[in-house]
Amino acid sequence: MPPSTPKPRRIAVLADSDTRWKWGALTAGRVAPGASIEAGPHDGAQVAPVLDGFLLRGRATPTARQLAEVGVRADSLREVTAVEFLRVMAQESYDVLVLALVGGGVQAVLHGLKRIWEDRTRRPVVVTGYVGVVYEKLADGLLLRHGADLVLANSRQDADRFRAVYEGVGADASAVTEVALPFLGGAAYAGEHDPAAQQGRGPYTVVFAAQPSVPDSRKDRAYLLERLVRHARLHPEREVLLKLRSKPGEHTTHIEEVPYQKLAQKLDLPANFRLVYGHMGEVLDRTDLLVTVSSTAALEALHRRVPTVVLTDLGVREALGNHHFVGSGCLASWDQLDAGHRPAADEEWVARQGVAADGSYDTAFDAARERIAKLLERPGGLPPLTPYYTPVTAPGYLPGILARHHLGPDGTPLPGAPAADKEPGPVRQIVRRAARGAYRHGVQRVAPVIRRMGEL
Repeated sequence: MPPSTPKPRRIAVLADSDTRWKWGALTAGRVAPGASIEAGPHDGAQVAPVLDGFLLRGRATPTARQLAEVGVRADSLREVTAVEFLRVMAQESYDVLVLALVGGGVQAVLHGLKRIWEDRTRRPVVVTGYVGVVYEKLADGLLLRHGADLVLANSRQDADRFRAVYEGVGADASAVTEVALPFLGGAAYAGEHDPAAQQGRGPYTVVFAAQPSVPDSRKDRAYLLERLVRHARLHPEREVLLKLRSKPGEHTTHIEEVPYQKLAQKLDLPANFRLVYGHMGEVLDRTDLLVTVSSTAALEALHRRVPTVVLTDLGVREALGNHHFVGSGCLASWDQLDAGHRPAADEEWVARQGVAADGSYDTAFDAARERIAKLLERPGGLPPLTPYYTPVTAPGYLPGILARHHLGPDGTPLPGAPAADKEPGPVRQIVRRAARGAYRHGVQRVAPVIRRMGEL
């Protein structure tokens, strides 16, 4: 008698931007017990999980193009408010739920879930974490994520820091689980002096990985663009690419007030300079030198041993996030790059960051996967969610966070909260698109003008 096919795991991912959807969906595939969502063969004892995606409605809700660029296939995908999502969670049964949201969103959903699941004997394992480098609001962001069954740390260094914060306020730190960034991968860089590896690659390629909000001033962004263009003029034999996260009108995790595309329109660009979009991994396939201020793309490049520079031109400052790379061996300026400098990453620093360039990446998610499997098999189900913040511990902070998602202090939907049970009609869709367009216009055009007027 042939063995029965195991029942596929059901996974839900709630995300509020394109980058968090990428992190959440790929993380789900890495940590789900039994199989990977990523394409590939499965043995006879495994079956691919069912992935249901939910996009939290807001200013950064990704467009169809942004979702396609991520390259993660979901079995279903829909846009929801927090209240609508909670209604789905009350009706549907999942094994794992990944919350890929900003800290306040995680905290609100945790309290809402605690409320709707208070009478349940079985509930999903709730997982959350960070999209990339954690260089600001460490305590605030961590405490807003407390209460999930697993709080993922992308490196050994982050795991130590996370536990220290939780233990320092008397919160349970057992949820902290060390993993790695889920989107690392790709072929290792063979080196520019390897003729076999370079065959068919084209010219030496320098890529600047732009960020939506770092730096945030027009002056600083114009300076970085001018230096990138100057590098292209100084090295006409090279291909110089400006890798952009989003097209004009689109929003990502952070607000971009001064898009590089607009600044580039005012310049006479050399023939070897181009603006590019697309999957970062595909761009890295042809990269010989990755340059950035503090983008997570630096960690992707270091994982593949691509020479990587974190710029010091604007200083090494917490506001820029490049202070995170102190000790990496990657800090350098455009003047040094123009003169031919090539960075050499510090191996010990790289290992502490979860980059796993030593080949250990294949096992980086084992601990999380095993932990989730044990939680799913726990007799009697899982205990109630217990966030650190409650109306008792944070009476002046928590209610406001919950109210932004139309939830009361106990996690119950407030009167008048959005309660759509079906796709919005054409009129509502038009109004929503117009509202988002007005918001983006205000961010990218009106706000900078008001700011400049205030400086007069």
